[in-house]
Amino acid sequence: MSDPTCPTPEELSFENALAELDQVVAALEGGQVELEDSIERYQRGVELLRALQGKLAEAQQKVTMLIGELEDEAADEPAAPASPVDAQTGETEVPF
Repeated sequence: MSDPTCPTPEELSFENALAELDQVVAALEGGQVELEDSIERYQRGVELLRALQGKLAEAQQKVTMLIGELEDEAADEPAAPASPVDAQTGETEVPF
């Protein structure tokens, strides 16, 4: 597993890191892996998991920032004028 050509978890896309983590879990759950290989795979799995959590945190931060920008834009827009209300009936007048 310590292949020097193997990309680091941070270099992988979210989807590729998740797919590799699935492979690691499947291999470990299969129980057909030697002890040393199991330890290396487990370590790689932990690295992948940390990278995935970091990527999710970054995505969440971007979404939060975008929502904040949208809310700021909405607050800057003038409010729509209210429809006139009939003083006697209290009903909204709809101009035709």
